[in-house]
Amino acid sequence: MAFDLVVRGDLVLSDRVLEGGWIGVSGGVIAAIGQGVPPASAEVADHRGLLIFPGLVDGHMHTSSALGWPGIEGASRTAAAGGVTTCVDMPYDIPRPVTDATILAEKVKVVNATSHVDMALYGTIRKDGGVEEIAGLAAAGVCSFKLSTYEYDAVRFPRIDHTTMEAAFREIAKTGLMVAIHNEDQEIVEGAIAAARATGRTDPIMHARTRPPLCETMADLAIFEMALETGAHVHIAHSSLARGFDLAELFRNQGAKTSGEACIQYLCMTEEDLVRLQGFGKCNPPFRTADEVERMWQSLAEGKIAYVSTDHAPWPRHKKEYSGDIFACGAGLTGLQSFAPLMFTLLEQRGLPATLLASLCAERPAKFHGLFPKKGAIRQGCDADLLVMERGDFTHDAAKIQDREENRWSPYDGMKMKGRVAATYLRGGCIWNGTEVLATPGTGRFVPRQHAETFLG
Repeated sequence: MAFDLVVRGDLVLSDRVLEGGWIGVSGGVIAAIGQGVPPASAEVADHRGLLIFPGLVDGHMHTSSALGWPGIEGASRTAAAGGVTTCVDMPYDIPRPVTDATILAEKVKVVNATSHVDMALYGTIRKDGGVEEIAGLAAAGVCSFKLSTYEYDAVRFPRIDHTTMEAAFREIAKTGLMVAIHNEDQEIVEGAIAAARATGRTDPIMHARTRPPLCETMADLAIFEMALETGAHVHIAHSSLARGFDLAELFRNQGAKTSGEACIQYLCMTEEDLVRLQGFGKCNPPFRTADEVERMWQSLAEGKIAYVSTDHAPWPRHKKEYSGDIFACGAGLTGLQSFAPLMFTLLEQRGLPATLLASLCAERPAKFHGLFPKKGAIRQGCDADLLVMERGDFTHDAAKIQDREENRWSPYDGMKMKGRVAATYLRGGCIWNGTEVLATPGTGRFVPRQHAETFLG
């Protein structure tokens, strides 16, 4: 037989669709692609009439902010069901963030033992320093670094002062890796929350009002100025504003290595949804206006957005329930299982090609994180990671999320979708058949960064 497996269907590449296509898989790797009558193989997966995308690469998610590393198992299950075959996991874990190569090695062992999908990992530094650990983390395989201008926890998720951040940027620049920044100005947010509490305004809309657009753009300007000064590739971890992408472009034109991503919620959710969803719609940065959503789509059309991610952060339900104080609710959304159907639906609604899903949610995040050409595309030599999409009229049901019961909630619950994930393949093996996760803990593997080349799009 020519191949171990042939997968048939309409192949959605980043630049075109191959109707009536086939993918030949050998040893878990894509050995050939074509159209028409497929070659001989030991096994055939016939998905004719369905769309076959590269498995998605979610460049921004948090498995371990609520449960610690035990959260990897459940989050990776829901990733498999959502067609996300590679998760790029943030370093802000309970009880210790990934601040040195020893902690990274411990986390890698847990990933290899419990994950259902492949996983790349971010590294970070401590609030009180740790710049000297950056080279070791890079050598040990982190794909990128993450720092913050806003503090949620002094240990797990600290604010890094400008002096330490500049020093970190200089060291990260030597590695060639990207450093993503949580971009909110601490003083603006803390002052606004204090003022809101003083007047008794703790209702849901105040989450957006106390994190105004200025708190993002002020942080963007600071980190991009340091990018220009240090030569580091500095990336907005989540811009809810089109202006964030304009600023990244402005600094690129001046010679800086700057970029930014959009989380999918900023392409579809508005302040009205925050009021409706209450705590279950709380994330940082917050949802913006309907006009801002339109500006975000314009940025996407103009090619200014690096890639689209979820910022999946599965707080247990009780942490999201609103009881009169929006500031007491946990900040973060679930989004892995809805990612592919939602992005497909949003593109369909706007008459945009499905190839953008393959580009913005698979190939480009793989390139920004140094995982390409191993991950992110349907091309010879890539891992045979595939997402099979069935077109039709479906409804997202949070009760079917493949995670712990307390994590089975979604801001997109009840939303009408134009597609569903009919199957997911990881390195040629079917890990989701449309109704159940077939992968077992440990099916997934840690994926180290493949090279030190910088990609800016």
